[in-house]
Amino acid sequence: MERRELLKLIALATGSALIGGELLLSGCTNTPTIGGNTFSEADISFLDEVAETIIPKTTTPGAKEAAVGTFMTVMVNDCYTKDDQKIFHEGIAKLDEACKKTHNTSFMKASPEQRTSLLTTLDKEAKDIQQAKKKEDPNHYFTMMKQLTLLGFFTSKPGATQVLRHIPVPGKYDGNFPYKKGDKAWAE
Repeated sequence: MERRELLKLIALATGSALIGGELLLSGCTNTPTIGGNTFSEADISFLDEVAETIIPKTTTPGAKEAAVGTFMTVMVNDCYTKDDQKIFHEGIAKLDEACKKTHNTSFMKASPEQRTSLLTTLDKEAKDIQQAKKKEDPNHYFTMMKQLTLLGFFTSKPGATQVLRHIPVPGKYDGNFPYKKGDKAWAE
């Protein structure tokens, strides 16, 4: 007996669909393309690569080490309105399509230079739209991705402790702490 037949029998016997049945059938469906209604592992990997392009690993950790892609999915699912969630999900596919159109390759296969040039172009586009935006106009998907990248990275353990200066709480207040030009910013 196949899983689908078993689920049909359970649904007929109980008079309702099996709760979580879609999880049992997940092996029977094709893998969705990136940018669907829910976040797949491919989407999280994609978002990690976008974030890593925005904050790359240098002498300090990059956004991928801070698991920013996973952070983005939690924030979008838990904090964004349905309209903004839709824009964000569609934005994943739009970003990949823009890369294919500009560089004839998907974002995941693009070189770091191609990724950077694409995100620079999208950042300029998003800023131009933001300046002309009215209050009721929707947000630009790249603005959301960039904001979540920065928030996710600088609130992560690697971002707060290895990139920013950090003193664990509780600490004493010192209003006359010496500052030298070029010092790292403080994590709060």
